[in-house]
Amino acid sequence: MRVANQAGRLQVVADGVAVDVETASGGRFSAEPQQIFDRWDEFTSWAATVDFTDGAPVVESELGAPVPRPGQIFAVGVNYADHVEESGLTLPDAPFVFTKFPASITGPYATIEHPGGSVDFEVELVAVIGKEARHVPVSEGWEYVAGLTLGQDLSERELQLSGPPPQQFALGKSFAGFAPIGPVLVTPDEFENPDDIEVSTVLSGEVMQNSRTRHLIFPIPVLVSYLSSIVPLRPGDLIFTGTPSGIGFTRDPKRLIGIDDELVSRADTIGEMRHRFAATNRPHPLTTVSRSTSHV
Repeated sequence: MRVANQAGRLQVVADGVAVDVETASGGRFSAEPQQIFDRWDEFTSWAATVDFTDGAPVVESELGAPVPRPGQIFAVGVNYADHVEESGLTLPDAPFVFTKFPASITGPYATIEHPGGSVDFEVELVAVIGKEARHVPVSEGWEYVAGLTLGQDLSERELQLSGPPPQQFALGKSFAGFAPIGPVLVTPDEFENPDDIEVSTVLSGEVMQNSRTRHLIFPIPVLVSYLSSIVPLRPGDLIFTGTPSGIGFTRDPKRLIGIDDELVSRADTIGEMRHRFAATNRPHPLTTVSRSTSHV
């Protein structure tokens, strides 16, 4: 099953045809995309019966984030061995987890404000939680995943790496639009192997990243188990699972996102996102702050 947010309304999609969920269900389910995750099992049972005969073509320009207002966004760093190597780090003993703030979510074809500084790309497979998860065994991890979508963990490296450890990972990765996801949400059964999905980044026509999720150090079931052992995972929460090698900041010379670039992200079965970047006249945040000279 493929689910989309088109013009702010929940749609079930097949072969380029979309069916409006609220209309087709006679009001049984809301048009609001975020609400469906609280009734995910009931919804998927109904969606299996949908007749696409009276559907309408998907309008790509109207597609928004399939999960527009997640309660929690977890992101996993250095989760591919080749990315660990290019970052000059050592293999982690446990998932390295940080957060992206929900206000950074945007859709698959948005124009994103470029805040200045060193803006980098990180293509990632994103898991969407389908029911409350708490102390989940690894063997049951996939049972709590509603579906998968594609994401970019966009990062402004200067803010991200500023200050003493643990630095400003959450802020540097949470500018407006820095968590684009889409174009659709795809249930795990749609994949030949949900543990082995190709993901890639193309920046202005040049392939920058290309790998498969079978190379994740901590696969999705492990992440669900680990995170749920610490905090409840709730329907509609997101897990950005990590990025492979090829990021722009570690290249020599660096290859970062500029105003004239087009960022294209791809994942098998899920599809493609395309983003442009708009200049702003605002100063970079690091130039606008100063330490107070008075202390209590």
